Amino acid sequence: MKLAFAIPNLMQVKVITRPWETRVQGGEMVKLAKWADKLGYEMIAVPEHFVIPRENVELSGAHHVAAYPAMAFFAGATERIRVNSCIALLPLQNPIVTAKNLSTMDWLSGGRVTVTFASGWLKGEYEALGVPFHERGAMADEYIRAIIALWTQEEPEFEGRYVRFRDVAFEPKCHRRPHLQVWFGGGADAVLRRIARHASGWWPAQVAPEDIPARIDYIKSRPDYNGQLQDVFFGFATTRVGKGHVAVDDPAARGGQGKQEIIDRLSWFKELGVTMSSAPSPEIDDVAAYYDYTQWVAEEIMPAIA
Repeated sequence: MKLAFAIPNLMQVKVITRPWETRVQGGEMVKLAKWADKLGYEMIAVPEHFVIPRENVELSGAHHVAAYPAMAFFAGATERIRVNSCIALLPLQNPIVTAKNLSTMDWLSGGRVTVTFASGWLKGEYEALGVPFHERGAMADEYIRAIIALWTQEEPEFEGRYVRFRDVAFEPKCHRRPHLQVWFGGGADAVLRRIARHASGWWPAQVAPEDIPARIDYIKSRPDYNGQLQDVFFGFATTRVGKGHVAVDDPAARGGQGKQEIIDRLSWFKELGVTMSSAPSPEIDDVAAYYDYTQWVAEEIMPAIA
């Protein structure tokens, strides 16, 4: 079991963002990323939304970064730690541009990039960007195939409903071969089938922890399973966030837990098939205390769950 490091203020979702986090800006984020790298955390993951419909701002907040520039920002500031998205909205960006952004980032960072794609849930966000919301699943299926073609084919070509190209050159390829790690986030059957075909990781959402083993079995039972599932990420606070960012009361995922409580829950996650998680949000009031807390996690929790 490995742990990711949460960079404060990448998003401001009511149920999980604490007031002190909103004071953390880019310069402090660089220091925190370097701190996480030094302490041995496995990964920094970046959320993403482009616009939030006004009716969703109360719960979802208006402040959300874009995944790829933020991932590159953290990769450039560090030496060892991996960067990921949680999640990147696959249908909302041109797949050729997405492929180039990610392969460039992976090439420059020496292979430290993972991407977690999803289709999103905010209809108004799709409408603002002029993308058909009810076609997002079909678009995701096609886009990932086109992206992998660009990453892996010497003379890339693809013919689909939403994207097509031929007689093109695409460089640089990913540093990692055959390509950087691809995960998908979500819990629907369609998402799990996409993982079976194309991905090496799963980031569950709207999935109860005890259901994870059965869902892993579902992925591996698909006739087109690629045999590559390696990682399952389930965050400590995942069960506190419901559909539409509605708060869910889950005492087991609360902040301020003691060492043994945290170790026991993370160990249970590991038994369920989870390979990576995060520590609970601490009950603190400023970024200085966050440095102390994350060091405590690295020294007291990481060795116990390794």
